[in-house]
Amino acid sequence: MTTPTRQRRFAVRLKAVRVKRGMSQEALAKKAGISRGYLLRLEAGRQDPTLGTVERLAKALKVKVGRLLE
Repeated sequence: MTTPTRQRRFAVRLKAVRVKRGMSQEALAKKAGISRGYLLRLEAGRQDPTLGTVERLAKALKVKVGRLLE
């Protein structure tokens, strides 16, 4: 069994928080100022976000940055 990568752990947390907040991918992407395609790649664990992106996502989701990075 392999340990989940940092990207994958972030992806799982991001999607879980988004779903808990009842937001669609499109709504979160718009509120965070990123493309839906980029959000899809983040949630799939295929791309690392920049720190600025993590901050915008946290603000849009109304959580602390640490919640997404823990």
